[in-house]
Amino acid sequence: MLRSVYIISGPAGVGKSTTSRKLVEHLDRSSYISGDDISHLPVNGRGKPWICQETHKLTWTNILSLVKNLIEFNYDVVIDYVTFPSEANWLACELERMNVRVVYVVFMVDHETIISRDQLRDPSKQMGERSIILLNEFREVLKNDRHILNTQEYSVDQLEEVIEEIINNNRFLIS
Repeated sequence: MLRSVYIISGPAGVGKSTTSRKLVEHLDRSSYISGDDISHLPVNGRGKPWICQETHKLTWTNILSLVKNLIEFNYDVVIDYVTFPSEANWLACELERMNVRVVYVVFMVDHETIISRDQLRDPSKQMGERSIILLNEFREVLKNDRHILNTQEYSVDQLEEVIEEIINNNRFLIS
């Protein structure tokens, strides 16, 4: 059976984690990878992945290893992480021989929504200005991109619709 790797991306506050956890429940044999958790495996000497190239590379190498292992054991994989197109394409290329579907979805909202959602988070998990910086970075690299899903209008009650869109819309496939 053809397995799938779902990369759920976007800046903090767009619904990546909530949607990823719900998507995992929808799949018959599934696994969940939090990129944030993987990036925090090194404790001492770890840099911020968006600044430190070594930490960034180590994080993606670890994610790739986990994905390969899970696919070999016949699991679908959901990756919840801030992932730019270059990283998603690299991962898809690395998995090419494994005959998997790679689905890449970038959730986006406007500035006001991201600020208000960030303020609803636990203060220890708020990203503040980093959310806006990421939003702007995604806008720069994803102009009119088929991988964008605007989650601004969706509420938590509509997660089923979002999940169906991710699973069934071929525009999110990396070819």
